[in-house]
Amino acid sequence: YKNWSDVDASLPATKIEVLGPPPTSGTRDAFVELVMDAACQEEVKSANEKGCGEIREDGAFVEAGENDNLIVQKLEANPNAFGIFGFSFLDQNADKLQGHKVDGVEPTFENIASGDYGVSRSLYVYAKKEHVGVIPGMQEFIAEYTSEGAWGPDGYLADKGLIPLPDAERAKWAENAKALKGMGS
Repeated sequence: YKNWSDVDASLPATKIEVLGPPPTSGTRDAFVELVMDAACQEEVKSANEKGCGEIREDGAFVEAGENDNLIVQKLEANPNAFGIFGFSFLDQNADKLQGHKVDGVEPTFENIASGDYGVSRSLYVYAKKEHVGVIPGMQEFIAEYTSEGAWGPDGYLADKGLIPLPDAERAKWAENAKALKGMGS
């Protein structure tokens, strides 16, 4: 496919240009896992083809580096391009950019937090209980990271793009972290 209209005749006859992160990016990993692999399982695997998670190398996909601000700038310069980047950059540039609906669901803070927006995934932070009391600052780090001032809706991690868990779930995990309970506990 060279133009969007090659994908679907109802789309414009404009050149496909997708701006996104390099292979070292977690955002790219998430996109491959949640979009490309999912689509591949439905479409390509039935035809026994390979390469589901491979990004095109014919110029339609442009690696824009780890700097999502650069993707935003390039999208401003080319309104026909599509970008792959974290929600915080969409949120910070809502006056310039439009998010893409997935299965009719908008990429909003609320839809991502509830798990309704299908192209998002959770961030997990793990700590070995055996390291508490051995590695200086480990217990303090866990307490700080799970504090409302850090991971709550108005916490400083939200300013960096983290979307907090719903209140009840966050309270449960904060209590587990404080008690140093394991995942299976």
